[in-house]
Amino acid sequence: MRTEQYLAAILDELNRVREAVAGEPAEELAEAILEARKVFVAGAGRSGLMGRAFAMRLMHLGVDAYVPGDTVTPALGAGDLLLAGSGSGETKSLTAMAQKAKSLSARVALVTVARESTLGRLADLTVTLPGAAKEETGLQRSTVQPMGSLFEQTLLLFYDALLLRLMEKTGVDGAAMMSRHANLE
Repeated sequence: MRTEQYLAAILDELNRVREAVAGEPAEELAEAILEARKVFVAGAGRSGLMGRAFAMRLMHLGVDAYVPGDTVTPALGAGDLLLAGSGSGETKSLTAMAQKAKSLSARVALVTVARESTLGRLADLTVTLPGAAKEETGLQRSTVQPMGSLFEQTLLLFYDALLLRLMEKTGVDGAAMMSRHANLE
């Protein structure tokens, strides 16, 4: 296939994913974010990059949001939310974070392909996105893309849609968000 044909195939996959995202868990996640004292957005690899982008947008929204491992990340505690993005739900570092968060009386939310995973069993709230985790290979895959690309793309789009819902719920508009945008660039 030519590059533009691959792009069309990717867009078709993303359209199929859109139809399969359940609304109620996403609404519960929006409420959990708004109720949390602080939100810690975690992920590994490319899923972690999607999480970093979402944490930045949460900060623009006025949410006290952090990325675990950054030097300015404070302690997590009761009343806080750990939001993990993991296609497989088996990422060891995220599992350890979730266990620690639970021991500190924080809530754990997960966005994943694998609801019945280790992280899925630890999470208080799980949003399941359709797609293939990077570990899935062979004929059973529902995507033309390698590894976890479909999940990572869907995760970024889901986080952007969730942000729009949070903007609606809080009444914060783009201008207010822009006032919190970095200005030492």
